Amino acid sequence: MAFYNSPLLGLLSFLLLLLLSATATATTSSSGGIRLGIIRKPTPYVPIFREAPAFRNGESCNDNRIHVTMTLDANYLRGTMAAVLSMLQHSMCPENVEFHFLCTRFEPDVEASIKSTFPYLKFKVYRFDSNRVRGKISKSIRQALDQPLNYARIYLADIIPADVKRVIYLDSDLVLVDDIAKLWEVDLEGKVLAAPEYCHANFTKYFTILFWSDKSLAMTFDGRKPCYFNTGVMVVDVDKWRQGRYTQRVEEWMAVQKQKRIYQLGSLPPFLLVLAGNIKGVDHRWNQHGLGGDNIEGRCRSLHPGPISLLHWSGKGKPWLRLDSRKPCSVDYLWAPYDLYNPSIHTLEE
Repeated sequence: MAFYNSPLLGLLSFLLLLLLSATATATTSSSGGIRLGIIRKPTPYVPIFREAPAFRNGESCNDNRIHVTMTLDANYLRGTMAAVLSMLQHSMCPENVEFHFLCTRFEPDVEASIKSTFPYLKFKVYRFDSNRVRGKISKSIRQALDQPLNYARIYLADIIPADVKRVIYLDSDLVLVDDIAKLWEVDLEGKVLAAPEYCHANFTKYFTILFWSDKSLAMTFDGRKPCYFNTGVMVVDVDKWRQGRYTQRVEEWMAVQKQKRIYQLGSLPPFLLVLAGNIKGVDHRWNQHGLGGDNIEGRCRSLHPGPISLLHWSGKGKPWLRLDSRKPCSVDYLWAPYDLYNPSIHTLEE
């Protein structure tokens, strides 16, 4: 008996389509009901993520906002989602955290992905004009460090609203395992920036022999005790940054780099030239950095001894890539619980 032209088959197909749509997109809301979403066909560069739970404030929370700034890039979106989830999950007052995402171009699919993954998230997306650094970027030892968006942190005080007085800047390759409010409340003691300092590191290696042999350049650190700090985790007084014209001061060193090869990395060294030895140091627990290995090979590294509040996969190796390749480092399993990527979701168009 032939069914291919039967009206009954058409009705059954329609009902099956509705059933599959509801199954693929239904999620349990905080009230215990079912909310139906829309199946989003993934683009080649925007993955699909599971919806995160709704995180709510505790009874002791006030209305004080915590402003977090991150860059937004489709290539690192999986890391961004994990970072956001980790912050909300470990926060006593998650509804107080407001995100400011910087991107080089508005990508509706990326913004839609954030909204569908975190329906209750307070966030805004701002465009960083890559022309501001065009012609100012010098080639470094790793191509990822040469992207204009990697320099957006220099300009964040010019981009975010003027009524935002302080921000926490965070990279996309990290997760928090502590309440971000503790980092937010650090006393800057009049400094423009706070970050963990690493004074045991060999500071000279961040600059070339040409830099250290030129007395007019090397003397920039006279009167300071410069220490390395990682710009992937910073608390910034954006008012002081604006008043002190720190963006222009960093740009001046970038101009020197274009004329003379004084460093090998991307946006980090000009920060060190302007601020090293003149920041508020915070506990190392707030940046367990270097978990991505070195900038050339990205070899596995172990955790440093001591308490941990933030895990940071700075370096070439990213945990989602190593996990997908089935060649993870042991520290990558600490990132995995925050991974919202859902490779099993397929669209009906496929």
